[in-house]
Amino acid sequence: VSCSCSNKSGDAPEEFIPLTDEQLLDKVQQDAFKYFWDYAEFNSKLARERYHTDESYVDVNLVTTGGSGFGLMTILVGIERNFVSREAAVTRLNTAVTFLENADRFHGAWPHWINGTNGNVVPFGADDDGGDIVETSFLCQGLICIREYFKNGTPAEQALAQKADDLWKGVEWNWYTKGENAMYWHWSPNYAWIKNFKLEGYNECLITYVMGAASPTHAIPSA
Repeated sequence: VSCSCSNKSGDAPEEFIPLTDEQLLDKVQQDAFKYFWDYAEFNSKLARERYHTDESYVDVNLVTTGGSGFGLMTILVGIERNFVSREAAVTRLNTAVTFLENADRFHGAWPHWINGTNGNVVPFGADDDGGDIVETSFLCQGLICIREYFKNGTPAEQALAQKADDLWKGVEWNWYTKGENAMYWHWSPNYAWIKNFKLEGYNECLITYVMGAASPTHAIPSA
């Protein structure tokens, strides 16, 4: 693998600089980290649904919950790879976790999209304005990683770990079973179970069953 550098005319590259496996890994991780750190939503510091250089874009404050879970884990990698200081990361994560504490939740689950300025649900569709248990499971993976990473740290880090733990334990996974031996993707206070989307198959939804079974507070039935 190599990196090319264009000449002033913008034509063919002047040279190719070989990259070692370690250098390539650094580059890939730095760029992934950059999205979640440099381009995070301004107020919540969580992951935007997408990034546009035009800040007048209507969805500039649109937070994606599942992507934010990936972002929380990426920041921990950033600490390990020295892309950011541990202190700066703790400050950033505290902002994000505090925002999640105050954002709309539906039986403990966050919606797919959240308004980063006020924490209100942003409908993902005409009848999807409530909890999204699959996106919530992605977010909770990040919260558990925060808990484990900081639980034996400084007092400030331990406080962050506790807040993250409380959030994940507040998700009512069993509510999203409708009393059945299955889980359902969505619940809305306005539309109830109208989407009726059962989680099935070996796909991204499998982790939701794993998280639900692992919950120490609101576990789904083992069956």
